Amino acid sequence: MTEGLQKILESLEKPLRFASRTNFQNIHKVKDLDKVVEDMTLRALSLNLTVKEVTTLKSLRQSFGAYNRLRLNGKKKLIIDSLGIITGLKGVEDYPVDENLATRETISPTPDRTDLSQISIQYVKGVGPRIAEVLSRKGIKTVEDALNYFPRTYEDRRNIKRISTLKPNSRQTVMGKIVLSGMVRSRSRGIYQVIVSDGTGTLALSWYQYNPKYLKATYKKGYTVILSGDVTLNRYNNTLQIVHPSPDDVEVFEDIEGIEKDMLNFNRIVPIYPLTEGIKQRRIRKIESIILDTYGKSEFDYVPYEVRKRNHIMGIDEAISRVHFPSNSDDLVDLSDKSSIYNSLPHRTVSFNEFFFLEVGLALKKRDISKMPGISFDPTGELTKKLLLELPFKLTSAQSRVLSEIENDMRADRPMNRLLQGDVGSGKTVVALLSMLKAVESGYQAALMSPTEILAEQHLRSVLKYVDGFGIRAVLLKSGQSRNEKESNYNAINSGDAKIVIGTHALIQGKVEFRDLGLVVIDEQHRFGVIQRALLRSKGKNPDVLVMTATPIPRTLAMTVYGDLDVSVLDEMPPHQRAIETFVFFEEKGARDKAYDLVRKEVIKGRQAYIVYPLIEESESPDHRDLRFATKMFDELRKDVFPEFRLGLLHGRMKTEEKNEVMKKFISRQADILVATTIVEVGVDVPNATVMVVENSERYGLSQLHQLRGRVGRGEHESICILISAAKRSADAHERLSILRDTSDGFKIAEADLMIRGPGEFIGTRQSGLPEFRFANLLRDARILGEARNEAFDIVKKDPTLVNYPRLYRGVLKRWGESLELAGIS
Repeated sequence: MTEGLQKILESLEKPLRFASRTNFQNIHKVKDLDKVVEDMTLRALSLNLTVKEVTTLKSLRQSFGAYNRLRLNGKKKLIIDSLGIITGLKGVEDYPVDENLATRETISPTPDRTDLSQISIQYVKGVGPRIAEVLSRKGIKTVEDALNYFPRTYEDRRNIKRISTLKPNSRQTVMGKIVLSGMVRSRSRGIYQVIVSDGTGTLALSWYQYNPKYLKATYKKGYTVILSGDVTLNRYNNTLQIVHPSPDDVEVFEDIEGIEKDMLNFNRIVPIYPLTEGIKQRRIRKIESIILDTYGKSEFDYVPYEVRKRNHIMGIDEAISRVHFPSNSDDLVDLSDKSSIYNSLPHRTVSFNEFFFLEVGLALKKRDISKMPGISFDPTGELTKKLLLELPFKLTSAQSRVLSEIENDMRADRPMNRLLQGDVGSGKTVVALLSMLKAVESGYQAALMSPTEILAEQHLRSVLKYVDGFGIRAVLLKSGQSRNEKESNYNAINSGDAKIVIGTHALIQGKVEFRDLGLVVIDEQHRFGVIQRALLRSKGKNPDVLVMTATPIPRTLAMTVYGDLDVSVLDEMPPHQRAIETFVFFEEKGARDKAYDLVRKEVIKGRQAYIVYPLIEESESPDHRDLRFATKMFDELRKDVFPEFRLGLLHGRMKTEEKNEVMKKFISRQADILVATTIVEVGVDVPNATVMVVENSERYGLSQLHQLRGRVGRGEHESICILISAAKRSADAHERLSILRDTSDGFKIAEADLMIRGPGEFIGTRQSGLPEFRFANLLRDARILGEARNEAFDIVKKDPTLVNYPRLYRGVLKRWGESLELAGIS
């Protein structure tokens, strides 16, 4: 590449990068971007260029001709693609010489094939406005969305079993004609029953809870039905039945003429999609089939050829096609079974692609941090030794190990970016304080950011309690301070007089200027967004960052959510930590009275209690019909159940001052029972609180229940947790809540919770930044994730700017750019 072209490309790159910065917040600030690109490329085309450079620059110039007519997402994608093209041009001389590989991995003359994310699903043959509206409820708005809307299971309709061969207690697919349909009376109740026959035998479909109008209209005598379900034996008449077949698993045909020739819905492995009201399986299969025929070859293979070859995966276009519609030579895949997925080439390919792009993005983030010049701390050990002598307990071996990992990071000349995860009560606060003292010993300031003012005040009390007499000034920043108090603290921070600064979001305000910020500690990191963390980090010159979470995260999930961080785990509880006895009560006669008696006994002893409800006030939603809510129960408990005690009410809609006042009363023992929502999940230590009651516990995740339980057992007294389930005793609810009753190990609880709820709901997608996968599953596909991660980190290690992989670069930005804030990567 000539020096002239290099300079023009760098000039062209600047406005594009500026526009893409911080999730494209600057895109509207860049005026006449199309003209800028047109002028720059025209200047470049006047130089002495290779054929490839001329073709690529012309294509780039043409692509901006319609820039002003694009929607915002189209503009973002064009900028991302253009940055990829420029990256490719800058490294064109270093491309592999092998012609086949070069064809696969170098930039195509056009930025991309048809952009499927810009084609509305409405314009696909057979869709139209009404069906487009229905599909949008499932997140299908574009052709790209539809291609990535994968089946939830499959039915093998190559050889449908005869009813006479069915065996009970197994899931089967059957087809037959409806010979009877209507309501029948059992000994105790009415049931709706449909009898299906295929000439060899009969099968009953039974509903105990039903809408007779809907069932009568759907299951008419003479219609043919094909369905999958769990076949059981009716113990009263010894006949085969399927109870409450899922609507998604049933297809009813008025006319079966030509059914044998219907190769989309029969005589093959048939996909079963997650449905919504207003569309049937046959309709969505037809739409998916048309899209695959029309656009299936438009999917772009961004994964480098050598990676595909090394991992024995296929092209993404064929893989997506066969995940939707397996070929007759494919085995029936069980989408819940990890071996079945791994052994299926199409399914493994789609999963690998998703993981690979994400892990490349995480590797790029980690690379950017490791490239930054960091602070090489040189702690004297003077303050930390003092603190260790003052502590009324010895550190656990886990705390000592983690402190050693942190100190090694702090001594290095690159910024630390470490996650500290540990169970409730595992001693994270002491580790954080010792780390902050190491920064202070080295001549720097340390800051700790907490999600709530109450928690920030508690951290300040802990710091002052331990380092009183050390000659260290610690200050608190929060929104409720007076102007004089804030100004005094700002001055202390700016002058360097304040060595330890603790606060809430107030820490990232513009007026806060540190003299020498060396270490940033972020407590309960999932409560803060990426931008907030970045703003605090920007208050210093690449300070070290330690983020803490009390939610134990299984390794597979941590690799994905925190793939750009180094992880330290406190997996040992201090010997002085008291166990909490856990009781589970179901909605049975006298159960709640038993719970209230346990609370009363503790409060009479002089202890305090929390009673937690899922809602603040009554909801009209039918999903919340059986839920209790805090405001009503506060009045009921105060008047009818505990009139002799002092009760406080705490919930998220109260003003900050009101919340602080209620908590202060509880901490100072002016309230015996705190009625609250889950706002207390991340709360202060109240050593005198010994009872935690959680109503509607069946509605919470296990990890959240474990966090709530961790609010008690903080002092010297025996503590109890009472989980009340509004659902009647069932095997499922009993099994879930028994996990809490039988173990206090947060990591075991987190593993179980992750298995039950899945990753997105487990950690909260929006808070954590966890991307939503279209097909890949963190638990099921852990082996594929490991392989994809190794390949991704290896590529970024060998080629940190992806100069040899411009196509991959574009693919990563296209798929994960915004959610991982990768748009500005260079």
